[in-house]
Amino acid sequence: MEEVGEVFTYFSRVGVAGIKVTGNFKVGDKIKIGDLEFVIDSMEIDRKKVEEAKPGDSVGIKTPEKVKKGEKVYRL
Repeated sequence: MEEVGEVFTYFSRVGVAGIKVTGNFKVGDKIKIGDLEFVIDSMEIDRKKVEEAKPGDSVGIKTPEKVKKGEKVYRL
């Protein structure tokens, strides 16, 4: 399990977590935020779909449940 980011906001209307990226991950990877584990279906940077996130990026990822600001993101 590798830490790859941190939640900086949650957009409850659309169910999307804003994540500040500190490691690499891509669509199809399984991640863990808090107690929640799921596979990334899609992610966006500035409302454009991307396949991969790199350190320094800020990405939006749809989550199956609400997540909290400050929670760490891990790639499993």
